[in-house]
Amino acid sequence: MSLRINDTIPDLTVETDQGTFSLHEFVGDSWAILFSHPKDFTPVCTTEFGAVAQLADEWTKRGTKVIGVSVDGVEEHKKWKGDIEKVAGATAAFPIIADGGLEVSKAFDMLPAEAYMPDGRTPADSATVRSVFIIGPDKKLKLSMTYPMTVGRNFAEVLRALDGLQMSIGNGVATPANWNIGDDVIIPATVSNEDAKTKFGEFTEVLPYLRLTKAPR
Repeated sequence: MSLRINDTIPDLTVETDQGTFSLHEFVGDSWAILFSHPKDFTPVCTTEFGAVAQLADEWTKRGTKVIGVSVDGVEEHKKWKGDIEKVAGATAAFPIIADGGLEVSKAFDMLPAEAYMPDGRTPADSATVRSVFIIGPDKKLKLSMTYPMTVGRNFAEVLRALDGLQMSIGNGVATPANWNIGDDVIIPATVSNEDAKTKFGEFTEVLPYLRLTKAPR
């Protein structure tokens, strides 16, 4: 069964190019992003991991750790990082899981439908799809995205989604479409106008159920 939003992620022990540890240990008290790729030394994946490397300062600002995963081995990951850094012009300092046994890929439901049959299929036949999982400090899944192998991810959108989660969780607000840091946020419909004014101050009522206010700081 695949993970659902607000499920606690499995505390798997993983082998990476930076050592062996458990996923819960890796997350610790931080936010974390786990992202899969089909194969090392492939064009789309190299550009994607390069984009993640270029955003290193942005992840740090948001108290967020990033970790990759594929069915390739540790030595392949180490060698591939040279290509990632050449393309990105940035250091790929994040770990990459070597998921040769498909334990992580199956636990997070990262494999395409055909990869689950027949039973004799090997990791070489089971490239993961392009998945992103944003995990909260409570070790629970907050957001997931899945792309096919042929479409590279937009990590600026992943960053925006992370910002939205960090804004909404703990502040009692929601974020509208295309929201970015600095934009107004939505007051939940379950909050009365009186309580909204007490908690948020002034707000704009666009519709009875759509009220906008300045984002909490």
